[in-house]
Formats: sequence, C-alpha cells, structure tokens
Amino acid sequence: MHIFSVDILGLTIAPTWYGLMYSLGFVGGYLVLSRRAFFSRSEIETLLLYIFFGVILGGRMGYVLFYDPGYFLANPAEILATWRGGMSFHGGAIGVILAMIAYSWRHGKDFYRIADHVTSVLPIGLGLGRIGNYINNELPWYAGYSGPFAMVVDGVSRFPSPLLEAVLEWAVLYVLLSIVLRYSTRPGQTAGTFLLGYGVFRFAVEFVRVPDAQIGYLLGTGWLTMGQILSLPMILAGAYFVFCFRRNETLSR
Repeated sequence: MHIFSVDILGLTIAPTWYGLMYSLGFVGGYLVLSRRAFFSRSEIETLLLYIFFGVILGGRMGYVLFYDPGYFLANPAEILATWRGGMSFHGGAIGVILAMIAYSWRHGKDFYRIADHVTSVLPIGLGLGRIGNYINNELPWYAGYSGPFAMVVDGVSRFPSPLLEAVLEWAVLYVLLSIVLRYSTRPGQTAGTFLLGYGVFRFAVEFVRVPDAQIGYLLGTGWLTMGQILSLPMILAGAYFVFCFRRNETLSR
C-alpha cells in the first residue's frame, strides 16, 4: 500500500508503508548499536549495509521459494517486483546470517558476538514490519471481531493478529534479548534466545491468523502452516544455543 503517490516531471514517487517500516527499522537498529562499545560508527554502517542486502535478497528469495514457487517459476520477471509485496521473514533471517558470516570473515570480528548484538535489535524491525501488515490489512484472524483496533478486510471486521505479533516480537522479545545480552557471558546466547523466542512466538501466533492464501493449511483445517514449519528449525537451533552451546569466553560489551 502506498503512503502517497505524486508525479513530478513524469516520474512517479510512491513510497510504500513497507519501505517506510524497513527504513525505520534500520534507523532504530543503528541508533541502538551506535551506543555500544563493541562497534565503531564506521563498523556499524558497513555491517548494516551487509544486513540490508541480506534482508532484501534473503526475504524475497525466501518468499519465492517457500510460499509461491510455482507462480514465480511461471513468471520469473515478477521475482524482482518487490514493490508488490512478498517478503519472507525466515528467508530474511537466512540472508542476515549469511551477511553476518560474510562481515565476520571480511572484517575479522567474532561471528557469535556480532550475532548477539544484531539479533538484539532485530525486534525493532520485526515490530515495525507487523505494524506495516496492520496498515495494509494483511494477515488478520477470525471474522466478527469488533473490539479495539479491529481490521476491516473486504468489509468484514477481523481480529488484528499483526498487532499481537508486534507486541510479542517487538516489545516482549526486545526486553528479553536486552536482559540476556546484558547479563549473559556466553557468546551466542542472545542469538540463540532470539531464534528460540521468535520461533515459539511465530509458531503460536500462526494459530490465530489466516495462512497465506496460495498455500492455506497443510494438514486439514486450521492446522500447520508454512510459517510453523519454517519456525521449527529456528526453535531447535535456538534451544541448542541456549541450553547446549558452550564457549568459555567472557563477552566484552
């Protein structure tokens, strides 16, 4: 959904809510990371550039491969049409991981420490992305809800599932990760907490929002979505890093 559209000298300027939310997410992450001693300002700027491309490329390719491969196989030119929507968080997460690996290798910084700091600010972008879903009237739940912040989709009032996700993935997860980052002395602990926390929240919320129309439910009615399947590896990996992974090294903040 466009915020506004204006033609200037034959050029159409039409920023989208998604674009705004992505921008605010990166700005918020930059402001938080810039207050930490682990990165210099130039290092943060370079790291965020890596992550930007990881999010965009990974998110788009994740959507193409996980959610609608048949359509994009038949219409390959549409793969680049990101302005029409279609981004996968799980694909974006893979892109961010690859970006952090590349940055760590190129600049000689510890991958686990980078991952701890980056994942601790990811909830900012996640929450803003869910606000974007809400503004665009995407991914609501059951019809007939008429309480606060109800979403009206095709004339039907529905429960605002994106706002529930925003509370869990932004407020709750951000506070939890901030606590773990501050008090944990194990590299990888904060990143593991993010994987586990997001995976659990996403798996649970999938029960109270409509699945993607082109896929639907994978097992019967109201059970098992693609989002839940993709969240399971995150839960398992997060549990490993939180409860099993050990590296005897004191973190410097």
